Amino acid sequence: MEIQSAYIPEIAEILEIRQFTEKERFYRLKLLSGKPLNNQPGQFVEVTVFGVGEAPISVSSPPSSTEPVFELCVREVGSVTTALTYLAPGDKVGIRGPFGKGFPVEEFKGYDILFIAGGLGIVPLRSLIKYTLEYRHCFGFLDILYGTRTPGDILFRDELISWRNRQDLNLLLTVDIGYRGWIGNVGVITTLFPLLRKLEPVQTKVAVCGPPVMYKFIIRELRDIGIPDENIYFSLERKMKCGLGKCGHCQINNVYVCQEGPVFNYALIKQLEEAI
Repeated sequence: MEIQSAYIPEIAEILEIRQFTEKERFYRLKLLSGKPLNNQPGQFVEVTVFGVGEAPISVSSPPSSTEPVFELCVREVGSVTTALTYLAPGDKVGIRGPFGKGFPVEEFKGYDILFIAGGLGIVPLRSLIKYTLEYRHCFGFLDILYGTRTPGDILFRDELISWRNRQDLNLLLTVDIGYRGWIGNVGVITTLFPLLRKLEPVQTKVAVCGPPVMYKFIIRELRDIGIPDENIYFSLERKMKCGLGKCGHCQINNVYVCQEGPVFNYALIKQLEEAI
């Protein structure tokens, strides 16, 4: 990354906005420079709403080496993300990044992949899922576990339907609280593990993103089915702020999540206090 682009936002135009839920919106943007974002699955950008501030947002679209268009899914939780809700297609924002280390896609090639997403964790995992579907011949079977609090919190519904209809992919959904005619699984995401097909543990890579509270329970389930620690990757989007390792908001002991992550191999961080 050029030093200039790390500190100075590029201008991007909002092309499309879709309301997903009461709090989450989908944004499709285009860099006015015409250059591709060149993100890797799992990376994030800093989004600037001019006159308000900036916030780190995970990129939900797969990498492109040619197109300047990329996608974000934003939850309204603070001043910057609230300010985004007042913008419309044609408005401009600033973009810094992409930052951090994403999922090691080259290491995943040739393996079956188990995706585990809780809530908004589907956003960075969508980038990886769409990448594997784009280069489908490079990967084995795909399993996706996705859990939300309620049926109304499910994101990317149209894509989930298309994924569920594929023969080379197994999608399992659950909600903590079922209503509105929900006929699927009800319970926390670990209740989906007994419904999984039989996995080949050594041949399976695992990508996990969701609320930190779920991680220790996911680890227990993965170990029970024999997945090696070195095959497990977590996204630790922990209180990131500047994206440059300067502010210290994301620091875990001597590790800066925004620089050395947000994606980490579990075998390398399982002894790091407070990481999981």
